[in-house]
Amino acid sequence: MKRNLLRRFGNESEALATRFLEDAGFVIVERNYYAGKLGEIDIVARKGEVLHFIEVKSARADFDPVYNLTPTKLSRVIRSAEHYLKARKLDLAFCIDALIVRRGEVELIENVTL
Repeated sequence: MKRNLLRRFGNESEALATRFLEDAGFVIVERNYYAGKLGEIDIVARKGEVLHFIEVKSARADFDPVYNLTPTKLSRVIRSAEHYLKARKLDLAFCIDALIVRRGEVELIENVTL
C-alpha cells in the first residue's frame, strides 16, 4: 500500500515537472528512460539544440528533496545519459539538470555537476 502511494506521488511530481518544462519552452522527448543496470532518467527534454537529462526530486514532508541529489545519483544519471546518446546514435550538446518539487512548487537547477 505504501509503495503504491509513493509511486503515485512520484508520478504526480513527474507530471507537474513535465508541465513546468513545457511551459518553459522545453520539448519532452522521453520520460522514464531505463538504461538497464546504469539507472533511469526521469525526463529527457530538448530546448533549442541542447538535450537535457532531468532528474526529478520531490518530497512530501518538510525534508528538502534537493538533498537526495547525491554524487552517486548524479553519476548514475550521467552514465545513463551517455548510454542514451550512444543507443540513439546522437551527437548533441547535453546537460544534466535537476528539477525539485517542494509542496507543489517547482525549481529547475540547470547544468548540475559533481
